[in-house]
Amino acid sequence: MNIGEAAKATGVSTKMIRYYESIGLIGRASRTHSGYRLYSQRDLHGLRFIRRARDLGFAIEDIRNLLALWDDRERSSAEVKRIALNHMDELEKKIQEMEAMRQSLKHLADSCHGDHRPDCPIIEDLGASQSRSQMND
Repeated sequence: MNIGEAAKATGVSTKMIRYYESIGLIGRASRTHSGYRLYSQRDLHGLRFIRRARDLGFAIEDIRNLLALWDDRERSSAEVKRIALNHMDELEKKIQEMEAMRQSLKHLADSCHGDHRPDCPIIEDLGASQSRSQMND
C-alpha cells in the first residue's frame, strides 16, 4: 500500500506518516524501485495504534514506550497501566487549569457591561497582566 492509501486507511495524514518515520516512531517503509513508500498491514496497524494514542492525547514519548510494550509479548501490563495513569494525572491537571481559566474569563465577562462605553474589565485585566509581566522582566 502506498503512503496515500495508508493515510486513507488509517486516518493519519501523509505528512504525519512521514514525520513519524523521521522521528523513528514507525520504521522506515520499504520502497519501490521508483522510491515510493510501501506499507504492510503491520505498518497500518502501528499507524492506527499511534492515531488512537494521539486521539487520547498521549505524548510522542509515551506512544514510543507504548509501541515498544505492544511489540514486547512478555511485557508487564503494570507498565502499560503506569503510563496510562500518569497520562490521566496530566489530563486532570490540564482540566483543572482550564477550569480556572474558564472561571476567570467568566468573571471578567460577567463584569463587562458589553455596551457602547469604552470601559471594559476584560481589557483592563489583560492590560494589567501585561504590566505585571513587564515588572517581572
